[in-house]
Amino acid sequence: MLYRRFPKVPHDISILGFGCMRLPQAEGSGFAGKIDEEKAIAMIHHAIDHGVNYIDTAYPYHDGESEPLVGKALAGGYREKVMLATKLPSWLIKTREDMDRYLDEQLARLATDHIDFYLVHGLNKAWWENLSNLGVLEFLDEAVADGRIRYPAFSFHDDLPIFQEIVDAYDWTFAQIQYNFMDEQYQAGTKGLHYAAKKGLGIVVMEPLRGGLLSRDLPATKEILAAAPVRRTPAEWGLSWVWDHPEVTTVLSGMSSMQQLEENLAYAERGRPGSFTPKDREVIRQVKAAFESRVTIPCTGCRYCMPCRNGVDIPRCFESYNQAHMFDAKEECGGVYTWVLSGVIDGVPGYASCCLSCGECEEKCPQGLPIMEHLKEVAEYFGK
Repeated sequence: MLYRRFPKVPHDISILGFGCMRLPQAEGSGFAGKIDEEKAIAMIHHAIDHGVNYIDTAYPYHDGESEPLVGKALAGGYREKVMLATKLPSWLIKTREDMDRYLDEQLARLATDHIDFYLVHGLNKAWWENLSNLGVLEFLDEAVADGRIRYPAFSFHDDLPIFQEIVDAYDWTFAQIQYNFMDEQYQAGTKGLHYAAKKGLGIVVMEPLRGGLLSRDLPATKEILAAAPVRRTPAEWGLSWVWDHPEVTTVLSGMSSMQQLEENLAYAERGRPGSFTPKDREVIRQVKAAFESRVTIPCTGCRYCMPCRNGVDIPRCFESYNQAHMFDAKEECGGVYTWVLSGVIDGVPGYASCCLSCGECEEKCPQGLPIMEHLKEVAEYFGK
């Protein structure tokens, strides 16, 4: 196992972090369903025994069962071997008292007296404004002072200007961002990566393989990888591309089988920064172009069409549809589409089938897209 260090933490951190959002599930469980405890605990122990010392969970993972499972897995001396990360559920916070209540509940769930890395979870503009007004920064200061947490951080899902605002607002230890070779311009992106690093923050990367989509062995990229000067699996190409960035300390992988864990442990022995050659980067460029050529709806995600009077999240609908075609992943992308657009986050369903064909979005679209027709395609494809 290779290790790197956060600028503000005097401990070496494994470059492979164990993400506990996609743990092995009991047979018959649905999306984020019941955990197969025996398999999950065996995997966490095996990871730690082979050098992984960063374990990442959160309050809602596996319908609230991830944190208690991690607490069980870290019993018997394993807690002392790792840096444990979990997250404040931003969307559930209505009062300043809620912050302490959830943190104390998480400490009990995890069977620990402190959390090493406590992240404010999934920040976007609305949640950041609400938490700021409620005093989240003072809460973090107090939780550090009383020893319940050691290092404050945040994870992020919004646009670059909001990311920069949050970075500048507090003495964070690190930022957790979605980053992979398909998402260099998505959310914080490469500009955010460099911005945070220059400000002295560490970087933890989530979704380095886009939820596993970049690890699929697809006809669109098979020929490119077969001709590459170095033999790597699709998963290793994706992970190695992220590890090549010296600003990145650790990469989270949501592993759901022992085989995936074993493979990632092997890849992590070679994940050195600056190791990609020009030929390696050309391979990634070709793979990215092959995926992008499969985009069906040429939406740029500018969001000029928003808000929709009927609640349809038009860019997200198109994003799910395009990803399903890019990666031959209708079932996986359909599951994300169903969950994310259900209104679970903001209470407003945003499915394509909610479109009432008022036409306002088409008047605003700088690409001149036939948005209403495309929404019908999406609704038919994923179902109503």
